[in-house]
Amino acid sequence: MKKRLNVTDAKIIENKLFLEVSESLNDLNPGGQILVDSDHFSFIYLLENSDDYTYVVIPEPIWDSLKEAHVHNLKVVLTNGEIELELTHFLEELEYVISNIKGNTNYGKAMVEKIESIF
Repeated sequence: MKKRLNVTDAKIIENKLFLEVSESLNDLNPGGQILVDSDHFSFIYLLENSDDYTYVVIPEPIWDSLKEAHVHNLKVVLTNGEIELELTHFLEELEYVISNIKGNTNYGKAMVEKIESIF
């Protein structure tokens, strides 16, 4: 099973959106790709290291902050309070998945409705 880092909070500070996790970020690098978990209403950003991928789970309660980052073109940074890791290609990937979800019932009616109401 892939390692999962759950985003628990989000804060905008100095033109950056900080996504907060409590787990270690050692030896992880941005993967530059976002997946969708429509069953759990989450976006999944991929981190990688030499061995495998790690999933950064961004649940629905964080989406309002994602919208702010998207609207204001903010850099998105993952932090555990010690390490800050800029998530490359985050906004481009977010735009891509949002445009694919809107009006696309393959993601499920509830997911489409949530995306359309927030984004």
